[in-house]
Amino acid sequence: MAEERTSNYIKLCDEWAEKFLQMEKKELMNRLPELKEEDGYLKITHFGVPFGIRLDNGRIDRLDGRAKANATEMLNIYTLLGYVKENAFFMDKWVPFADLRNARPFGPAYKIGVTDVFAATFSGHAKELENAFEKLNGLRLPLGDVGYQIDAFSCEPMQFYFWDCDDEFEAQANILFDYSATDFNHVESAVSTAEMGVRRLAELAGLPLKGKAFGMS
Repeated sequence: MAEERTSNYIKLCDEWAEKFLQMEKKELMNRLPELKEEDGYLKITHFGVPFGIRLDNGRIDRLDGRAKANATEMLNIYTLLGYVKENAFFMDKWVPFADLRNARPFGPAYKIGVTDVFAATFSGHAKELENAFEKLNGLRLPLGDVGYQIDAFSCEPMQFYFWDCDDEFEAQANILFDYSATDFNHVESAVSTAEMGVRRLAELAGLPLKGKAFGMS
């Protein structure tokens, strides 16, 4: 089953690579000024990691030399390019996932696969989480035991909040999106973007993910 799922994700990435080749690149760069054309790529940063979409074949490379781009990263980038609306703009209106447009059907899976994983992974590890946010040049926020704003993409900042466990309560976590998130990307991609953020934080903290994460390799 896992092999079949991975194969489907690879096929989907191949389909998106073909779609990218048909996209008007100047229009994309107008809609997403963070895109930079250099060295045969359109370059973009996703949770602090540089990526490039190849102009010759539409495939995505991770450009820091540390690993290959995984399916979650690639699909987050492809869907951003494919779904960003003309004149999309940051609204500075922060909402939980369930309050994004058309998000409610995905709410239960989002809780189990993202915020529950976020809380479980960093339970008892608030300092490691704080250090991970600092490595991403996060903006500290005055809420929660650990609260930071970081960029999924330059056009899509996100706010992460964490309350550590104590003698009475388990660890709790929440992630807020700007209401414009679904103007830049598909609502299902908000799930995988948040999931990628938790994975990146865990990676930087040197901690294994806990809970029912549903990431794509």
